[in-house]
Amino acid sequence: MKIELKNSAPFLHVTDNSNECDASSIFVVTDLNASYRQSALDHGCAKVISPQACLELLGINDRIKIIGITGTNGKTTTAAAIYSILLDLGKKAGLQGTRGCFINETRIEDKSLTTPPILQTIKNLKTALDAGCEYFVMEVSSHAIVQNRIDGLPFALKILTNVTQDHLDFHKTIDEYIAVKSRFFEDEGLKLINKDESNIRYNRTQAFSYGIEHPATYKILAYALKDGISAAVAKNNSVYEFESPLHGFFNLYNLLAAVSALDCLGVASMEAICEAVENFGGVEGRMEVVSREPLVIVDFAHTPDGMEKVMESMKDQNMIVVFGAGGDRDRTKRPKMGAVAERYAQKIIVTSDNPRSEEPQSIIDEILAGMHGSRPIYVEADRACAIEKALRLQAPNEVLLILGKGDETYQEIAGKKYPFDDREIVKTLIAELPKQK
Repeated sequence: MKIELKNSAPFLHVTDNSNECDASSIFVVTDLNASYRQSALDHGCAKVISPQACLELLGINDRIKIIGITGTNGKTTTAAAIYSILLDLGKKAGLQGTRGCFINETRIEDKSLTTPPILQTIKNLKTALDAGCEYFVMEVSSHAIVQNRIDGLPFALKILTNVTQDHLDFHKTIDEYIAVKSRFFEDEGLKLINKDESNIRYNRTQAFSYGIEHPATYKILAYALKDGISAAVAKNNSVYEFESPLHGFFNLYNLLAAVSALDCLGVASMEAICEAVENFGGVEGRMEVVSREPLVIVDFAHTPDGMEKVMESMKDQNMIVVFGAGGDRDRTKRPKMGAVAERYAQKIIVTSDNPRSEEPQSIIDEILAGMHGSRPIYVEADRACAIEKALRLQAPNEVLLILGKGDETYQEIAGKKYPFDDREIVKTLIAELPKQK
């Protein structure tokens, strides 16, 4: 990664790649590339600086308000909601996360890591600042916290959505995972915590909260989830209302977090913030309605908690669910995912997700280990065939949930990525199936 410099002669650029170094380079040293420091010097680099110094060099520092969001689920939707509301309120803003990087409604980077290497984030911050942005919203992954990929970033606000089991292939234990998330909230900066989440520790200095079940700075007093979301939120002695076309109890939390965050930062009045909520239509691959007749919804849920939140939100309807689990990732969540599916769905089809280097059937067997056969369970390792089977089994009064991949456009099998989009598969099959009958 290279960032061009202006008015910094004799230096022309900063880089985190030692092979890009020469006499006109400044090498940004991080935890991930520290072992290449000498290589950078050997290539002629005359100066080595920290990410903090790089922020100062580029004139970023506190000139743009960075909003960082971490949590197992809800990061992408909460970040997108904050970004959308900021734009609706006439603010210039950037957004960085799982879906890529956007500056004032223009995508400047495609999908990548949830939180990219620090110099990529700094480059995106510089681009946002040059475009006149006042705010920069970013997702913060647990991997990024461990690897110090957010080192030196001056967050104006840090937000916690929730903490449930995920990434134990990396963190090993849930306690370590919780400790990592908690580390993000150790400082005395402004923070916004989900008060209904017990699995977190945080510095109470400048800590505000939001919640539905427990007393909080921003507390939902009443809500309805039919045909969207409508809610009344109390702050101090005042009550404000917002409405949204989004579905699901979990999205009530995401929207409450977004509203609370913008009020914490004093972006606008609560009335104006709540009014702008209605214009946010959601995120691709998150409770995305692909077809209405038959009703087919695609969602990214790939953890037991994520699946439960999605399925709980649809519990008043009969469900068919298609899902699998990713290979080379936390194996302990697989039987738990199977148990969740069996608890809520009337028909279940277990299939492949991204098996990566693992044998698909082995992953499926571990999912099935958490199920007891109390519902009709079908196994189809070929994901496209599984979706076709679900559409053939779907009754007029049933909703088909396809979980795990959301808006991904590939399937990773044996180390290779093949084009695959659940949504496009559904549309193609729906167009073809009537002809086959």
